[in-house]
Amino acid sequence: MSQRSRRHAPYPWTWEIPTCVIVAILLVMVCGIHLGRAIANLVAGAGWVVPERADLFSSLPAVLKGDAGAGIHGLDGSIASSTALWTYIAATELILLIACAVLLKMVLDRWGPARMSGMASSAEAERLLGIRRLRRVRAVIRPDLYGNRHSEKRDDHETD
Repeated sequence: MSQRSRRHAPYPWTWEIPTCVIVAILLVMVCGIHLGRAIANLVAGAGWVVPERADLFSSLPAVLKGDAGAGIHGLDGSIASSTALWTYIAATELILLIACAVLLKMVLDRWGPARMSGMASSAEAERLLGIRRLRRVRAVIRPDLYGNRHSEKRDDHETD
């Protein structure tokens, strides 16, 4: 354990962090609803249209009731049916959920509490130790590949 990790005083879990997480989740869900509606309308023939920023939240209740044209001005064709609308919204939300889960996993692996600490990358090891030294002590670093027993077994098989 490094000196820095022993002296690190973490920020206390108060109301700010959970509130930010909840707001981010709600924002992704709202964007997913409008993205699903835009895809449903595109497939139905109305073109790619999204609501204006002022109608982003006010049109949500009507969209969730099945109105694919709520809050959108200037549609050029037929809008999606309520069944198609809900199907595309559900598919879009599922894809966004999976993408957020993958992103969260990557972030936690990199910066989370269970991240691997103190391990040098191969480039850092080469820079610090040098390629000659790494090759000279390779039996110590990887005895399974370069150890004496492994080379003896290889020699025995070569003579057969």
